[in-house]
Amino acid sequence: MTEILRSAINILSEALVPLFIAVVPLVAMIRGVKIYEQFVEGAKDGFNVAVRIIPYLVAILVAIGMFRASGALDWVAGAIRPLTEAIGMPAEILPVALMRPLSGSGSLGLVTELINTHGADSFIGRLASTLYGSTETTFYVLAVYFGSVGITRSRHAVLAGLLADATGVLAAVFICRVLFL
Repeated sequence: MTEILRSAINILSEALVPLFIAVVPLVAMIRGVKIYEQFVEGAKDGFNVAVRIIPYLVAILVAIGMFRASGALDWVAGAIRPLTEAIGMPAEILPVALMRPLSGSGSLGLVTELINTHGADSFIGRLASTLYGSTETTFYVLAVYFGSVGITRSRHAVLAGLLADATGVLAAVFICRVLFL
């Protein structure tokens, strides 16, 4: 059963990206959207947004650096290790799960390190990669997007983002255990 599921997922994953690349411009042309003009307009707006979010980016990068350098990441990982072991998540993956809501590049560095250590086709390598794609850089996204439009109070967005990240971690562990163990 898992081999059939694995084959179906491989076929679907190989077909989705080319299909998406073909369908989006086709739908835009059918709707009469001037694709090139819209692209150029978006690029101009993107530059203005980039200038506005620089202070927020600097703040989040400094905070991430302090979090990692202080040893807080290792402390938090140690504190919740019994919970992760109970759900079947190897301890080596925990720093990736904790870093991912904070920093894409920081978590990518951790994933790369795990893949170099354990191998790309190992359970840990596959789980780290799946987890990386199943979660979001919640605090970075909130800082950038909210900062770009001037929102200063995030209200429930942080909690919703972190719950989505936790769901992504649980789903990654479940799917990888079903497909790769």
